[in-house]
Amino acid sequence: MKQTLSDHDRRRLDVRVAETEKRTGTQIVLTVIQRSDSYAELPWKAFALGASAAGLALLLLHWRLYDWYPDVPPLVMVVGILASGALLALLSAVIPRFARLFLSDYRAEVEVQQYAKALFLDRELFATQGRRGFLLLVSLFEHRVVILPDKGLDERFKEDDVKNMIAAMTPLLKRRQVVQAFDAGLDYLSRILTTTSSQVHSDELPNEIIEEEGI
Repeated sequence: MKQTLSDHDRRRLDVRVAETEKRTGTQIVLTVIQRSDSYAELPWKAFALGASAAGLALLLLHWRLYDWYPDVPPLVMVVGILASGALLALLSAVIPRFARLFLSDYRAEVEVQQYAKALFLDRELFATQGRRGFLLLVSLFEHRVVILPDKGLDERFKEDDVKNMIAAMTPLLKRRQVVQAFDAGLDYLSRILTTTSSQVHSDELPNEIIEEEGI
């Protein structure tokens, strides 16, 4: 799998995570996912749009040009419709930005949330003293950020904080500035969760960033 983050970026973010954990008394895991679902329906949506648009265009052309070309074979129109649909389906398969046009916000949100929750459980991020785990996940294809604080942080990190943190990161993520997006998230987390406790917590979760291809 092609790595999104360079070795330099990973080392710098590892240091930032360690510093933020010390300031906030949390255990933070950063995760980069290429895409959270295969979205098999997207090429079909693109095909339907291409075929429908081509069918309408050919119908109008045939109506306007019938006096000049009254004997256009139906096969030509059928081939034109199918070829247009196939072209858009192919573009959706090879160009992520084009495919994203056919992805609904609701579908993207559900899939990224589901992926994040499954990863939280699979990596046992709940297994920290005081349930202080904090998952910060970005999914590149969907341009989505998911924040999952464990139960021990419920009183310190509210729902509005989650929304504000996502709002700070999302514009950067849409510009493919993944490192800057993580920086913005960690900065916000430091401001909200800075603790004055003198208690030193062990580093229970690895600081290394998780990168996965996804589904």
